[in-house]
Amino acid sequence: MNKRLIAVLVIVLLLPVITSIQMAQPSLIPVAQPSLIPAAAGEVLKSDKERITSQDVSSSGQALLVEGNSAFAFELYQALKGKEGNLFYSPHSISLALAMTYAGASGETAQQMADTLKFLLGQDRLHPAFNWLDAELARRGEGAEGKDGEGFRLNIVNAVWGQKDYSFLSTFLDVLAENYGAGLRILDFITETEVSRLAINDWVSDQTEGRIEDLIPPGAIDALTCLVLTNAIYFNAAWEYPFNEDRTADGPFYLLDGGQVTVPMMKQTESCGYTKGEGYQAVELRYDGGELSMVILLPEAGNFQTFEEGLQAQQVDTIISGLQPAQVTLTMPQFEFDSEFSLKDTLAEMGMPVAFTGGADFSGMTGNRELSISDVVHKAFVAVDEAGTEAAAATAVIMELTAVPEPPVEVTIDRPFIFLIRDIETGAILFVGRVMNPGA
Repeated sequence: MNKRLIAVLVIVLLLPVITSIQMAQPSLIPVAQPSLIPAAAGEVLKSDKERITSQDVSSSGQALLVEGNSAFAFELYQALKGKEGNLFYSPHSISLALAMTYAGASGETAQQMADTLKFLLGQDRLHPAFNWLDAELARRGEGAEGKDGEGFRLNIVNAVWGQKDYSFLSTFLDVLAENYGAGLRILDFITETEVSRLAINDWVSDQTEGRIEDLIPPGAIDALTCLVLTNAIYFNAAWEYPFNEDRTADGPFYLLDGGQVTVPMMKQTESCGYTKGEGYQAVELRYDGGELSMVILLPEAGNFQTFEEGLQAQQVDTIISGLQPAQVTLTMPQFEFDSEFSLKDTLAEMGMPVAFTGGADFSGMTGNRELSISDVVHKAFVAVDEAGTEAAAATAVIMELTAVPEPPVEVTIDRPFIFLIRDIETGAILFVGRVMNPGA
């Protein structure tokens, strides 16, 4: 049977259950009741909670959040490095989107997510810590320049998209509102599936200044989709010491297979962070304002695979700690590319498979266990030239109904039959009949 029709049947069957839950649990917030919330795409159902703008997060909580996020960043690198060619992603975007999802997880699902994503804080401390980090990052770049001559930009935004006429727990929506600034935007995935997909993609494009297009591919959203949690991040910054375009010239870039390509190579001599160790060099290029930087790790020729296989957060932290100011003559290529991933299989293999199955427990979202993650999609873009760096990324966590009912039993009444009319409560039979020829 058509999946959309099945989904409609599911919702029709669930409506009495949802209604009874709402009566028993006043904390359930009905989404898009016609008398309250219009069905127009993009309509926002706001929690009655405002975003907390001043989080009191202990220094140990701050450190544990960053430590865990860094550990996940490089464990994910190890999981993705087998893909051919260039690779670029935003672990921060992925962690944020999945942290919002984690807010609705319980039991084994929550434990696997915490272990895989390296969430070292409990739910009550994790979400305020993410809110603290977001506020810290929002303060960066005041008065600094972007690579395009406009002002410095580091914009990180979240949004949540829910199915019209579906119900979510107020406690879940409150966590998202207070810590992630995410209101619930109403869409109709059942009857306007493609319109819904395009609405989310348009929002992502707007938030990333057009650098991330078509985040959610055709077919990733269907009539079973009930919730999509999204994050978008956009970065545009000038170098502290821009490269002189007149010194850029074509030069060789040597490939791992022994070949080489000719690309524009930028060159400058400036003071910057530098260190070297067994089998590698590292250099740090600061952005205008001195608050953010790019750290380049350069393995020795012939040592790339060994270095890459051993790359973990602790090693990176050691390298960064060893950076010292030095006068460096740096030659490096211009580059621009994008990457995209479906992270469902990757995250399952990393340790959170149950979240993608019918055994998932996201009861913190709805009060029951009817949702699972159908996919986690991610796209990222980076461009580096003489002026600076532009980077963008977006992540979407797509939630859908976990169980599809068995196809209905077919009954075709095309032969003589008997029928009766009864009172349900008392069982009294009021009429009995037989149809031998309905055309007589």
